[in-house]
Amino acid sequence: MPDAGRVRTYAYWAALAGLAFFAVYPALNRWTAARPDRLHLFVATELEIPFVPQFIWAYLSMYLVFLLPLFLLPAARMPALGKQLLAGTLVCGVLFALLPADLGFQRVIPADPVYAPIYAAIFGIDRPHNLVPSLHVTWSAAIIGACADVAGPVPRVLLYAGLAVIASSTVLVHQHHLLDLAAAALLVLFLRRLFKAPDA
Repeated sequence: MPDAGRVRTYAYWAALAGLAFFAVYPALNRWTAARPDRLHLFVATELEIPFVPQFIWAYLSMYLVFLLPLFLLPAARMPALGKQLLAGTLVCGVLFALLPADLGFQRVIPADPVYAPIYAAIFGIDRPHNLVPSLHVTWSAAIIGACADVAGPVPRVLLYAGLAVIASSTVLVHQHHLLDLAAAALLVLFLRRLFKAPDA
């Protein structure tokens, strides 16, 4: 179990990251939805990617990823990750403002009674215009990358496999396009170089 120092450090950076998210994403979500100058940042062949509603569980597993640093990351490494999440949120916000986009996929609420309320809730909250880069993938990749840095070989493979599933899920549940994922990956690589953890 995490010690008190790790819990305090985690709570501090989690609070800052949460404040940054709620200050940036919802406001831009409303603004980009109202803008008439939205872009189509996808290629037509992407629209052939199937909708796989079951991948919503992988998509939502990002919220469990938020807890990983509490159990896997030493407190000394949390400030670097916290700065990556803060900077990543701000950079994504700027790019959402510069590149307001339209989702190419037609949003569909599945008929299955298990999945219908989940998708209805997501679609009711999230307007699909804050797309490039995917903040979902940016946060997941930053957190999993930080945890993988201190993990053994087998856990590291499992962590990155989980990241691949989460990233894929954003496309398979038709919330993002491939450019959104690629932009998020490049952003995280840059942030990990800019904000390095001690002895990383």
